Amino acid sequence: MSDVTTLARWSRLGELMRMLNSAESIDEAVQTIRISARAIAGADGITIVLREGDRVHYVAEDAIGPLWTGQRFPADSCISGIAMMTRAPVIIPNVFLDPRVPHDAYRPTFVNSMAMFPVGVGEPVAAIGAYWNRPGEADNETIDLLATLARSAAAIFDSLATIDYVGRKVASLGG
Repeated sequence: MSDVTTLARWSRLGELMRMLNSAESIDEAVQTIRISARAIAGADGITIVLREGDRVHYVAEDAIGPLWTGQRFPADSCISGIAMMTRAPVIIPNVFLDPRVPHDAYRPTFVNSMAMFPVGVGEPVAAIGAYWNRPGEADNETIDLLATLARSAAAIFDSLATIDYVGRKVASLGG
């Protein structure tokens, strides 16, 4: 990748991080990530997944073809859930060669390779996934960019969840 492309991707990530800092809700943060993450990752698709107890909810995507927005799955049977439960990124060069991947769910999609990053301070509350229509390893720069995005999103999600929690507590007290 050229230095110009590298600089553009990191600059775009910096702009996304500035936009995230001004998000007023987790929904707004999710949409901000959805709008920019695909270009930063150089991916054919991006998804944002929220954890709901022992399930995951695919809440947003930007992709060349439909994925799973609006659907919920058991956390232990999908890669986003595995990334959240293990608190570690999951990089898969070929989804059809990896036994952790529910192959039937991927056959109707364009996805051949992917990278899934947990989002959360302490216990992950979300994941950001990037998908490519070609098999192969994600390059180190892409992994670094997505890991940086996931860390930034974790801090923002944590802050917004705290603000939301305090706001609900104040409202319940009649203030």
